[in-house]
Amino acid sequence: MEKVIIFSAPSGAGKTTVVHHLLKSRSDLAFSVSATTRGPRPGEQHGKDYYFLSTDDFEQHIANNDFVEWEQVYNGLFYGTLKKEVSRLWAENKVVLFDVDVAGGINLKKIYGDQALSIFIKPPSLEVLEQRLRARATESEEKLAERISKARSELAFEGDFDVVLLNDKLADTLDKASNLCADFIAQ
Repeated sequence: MEKVIIFSAPSGAGKTTVVHHLLKSRSDLAFSVSATTRGPRPGEQHGKDYYFLSTDDFEQHIANNDFVEWEQVYNGLFYGTLKKEVSRLWAENKVVLFDVDVAGGINLKKIYGDQALSIFIKPPSLEVLEQRLRARATESEEKLAERISKARSELAFEGDFDVVLLNDKLADTLDKASNLCADFIAQ
């Protein structure tokens, strides 16, 4: 059966760290590269980290029904999963690994049902989450406040996921994530 594993969390909770660990340690997983209208952060590459699209290109993909799911995360900022990306990875006999925000994770679970394992990465607290976001030093105070506000509301949706994984001690989180994936793939 074609399967997907969805990691979702508020920004700064550690989902990308977990996903990178899994991709390095398991050859049966492949990363689903999302499309976005945001600009690349330092070191990010088009086609590897994201498909960086203009708003016009993104809206054309919406009109063409090219997305499995998409959303406007912030005003003028879109993220989405291209259907051709998932098909490409399944054609390579890979389990598709998603690193998406909370709304995207809920949408993907609804779409893929039993083919999907959805995992919510939970930060130890909003204070810790804010510290992690500040340590990135990638955003203005205004954007940081927006992310923290969004995180506060996203935490209310943890019950919509198959598993909630507390990211308190990173080594433990990585081990638990690896075990969850292995068990799901073996089913």
